[in-house]
Amino acid sequence: MTGASGMRSGVNSGVRSEMKEASTDFGHIVGSSPLGVVTARSATDVQELVRFAGPHGLPVSARGAGQALYGQGQAHGGYVVDMSALDEVRCVPKERTLTAGAGALWRDVVRAALAAGLTPPVLPDHLGGSVGGLLSTGGFGGSSHRYGLVADWVRELEVVTGTGERLVCAPDRRPELFRAVLAGLGQCALILRATLALVPAPTHVRRYRLYHDAPGTYLTDQRRLARDSRFSHVAGQARPGLCGSWRYMVEAVVPYDGGPPADDELSIGDLDHDRDTEEIADLSYAEYVHRLDRDERLLRATGEWERPHPWLTLLLPEEAAGSFVPTVLAESAQHGLRFCGTVQLRPLTGRTLHAPLLRRPAGELLCLLALMRTAPPAAPGVVRRLVAANRALYERARTVGGVLHPVGALPMSPGDWRAHFGPVWPDVVRAKDRYDPHHVLTRGYGLWT
Repeated sequence: MTGASGMRSGVNSGVRSEMKEASTDFGHIVGSSPLGVVTARSATDVQELVRFAGPHGLPVSARGAGQALYGQGQAHGGYVVDMSALDEVRCVPKERTLTAGAGALWRDVVRAALAAGLTPPVLPDHLGGSVGGLLSTGGFGGSSHRYGLVADWVRELEVVTGTGERLVCAPDRRPELFRAVLAGLGQCALILRATLALVPAPTHVRRYRLYHDAPGTYLTDQRRLARDSRFSHVAGQARPGLCGSWRYMVEAVVPYDGGPPADDELSIGDLDHDRDTEEIADLSYAEYVHRLDRDERLLRATGEWERPHPWLTLLLPEEAAGSFVPTVLAESAQHGLRFCGTVQLRPLTGRTLHAPLLRRPAGELLCLLALMRTAPPAAPGVVRRLVAANRALYERARTVGGVLHPVGALPMSPGDWRAHFGPVWPDVVRAKDRYDPHHVLTRGYGLWT
């Protein structure tokens, strides 16, 4: 595939369904009209596309599982690279590493790692996303309070830059490029493969679900569990209660091999949750990491998976979350979350988050708030109102020191991005100019005019 004629030939050989799929994403809010879709079966396919598109100023975006929410991975007037065929996963148990293609899904990573008795230290809650897509945004999971981002455990990357150059980078090899790619929103290079560090996997976990009527006791207990080294995963949700109220649920996990933990009273006896509603269950580790698979099947069966998803994710100082979260949930703009959506709340620890391009609030104690709404189909007015509500909420979060996690449905201007990146914005600009001088990669985020 060389030159313009070869590129058009490669695109014309694609099927219409690929074009339709590439013109939207999981968010089902923003649509686009790409010139074509190129299925990458090798690094050379990606290189040839980028080398052609760059000098012509044609946008190029990578697509793995299509999990973007607001057109971030689309390429209006350009080319989408379908990375799904780059899905090889190879585990090296002796080195406790795993190398995965950008198009591999996290469930493929889990399968290969568990077969060797190993696991990534941090895994996303949903295993249906692609390796390349998640690493481009950083990746949070239930163990992030202890181990940081999924991206913080990457040992090596193979990428194609915006000049079409195929490079390998690592903390000690082209470190500037390595830092620019992880949580770098696809601005400097497209990930081809990643090598991840692994740790021994437990065989089982004991899962505690503990309910609170007030956000204050909830956040206090959640943090106490997050500080306890026995608990490998700590997350939580706000769930609808009676008469318009909300209840807060902490989910904490103790891993084990052989017999379960000896004494629940020692683990959770000093917490302030409602003892009458606590839920305790023993699961295999494989069952636990696949805990959302059933929910996905149900959402696909009901059609909700294909509806608009105007989600928003914020990182907040924990000291602000106690008042910020209940105030937000009481507002009419968030009323739909009671019937069709999920509110995630999880503790984070500042010192564990290492990717320099991941922006986070100042301080050590942080909280991730994700409003995961589903809008009705064929109701663009509702979607517009929810996106506008996201914008208003983002502005309010900034006044209390909050920061956007840029994976949601929120339009951002170049000025917004400069403010978002703040002191590292010059580093972003320098890396962009060096590795993508034509400014063609992943334009869907809107960083550049």
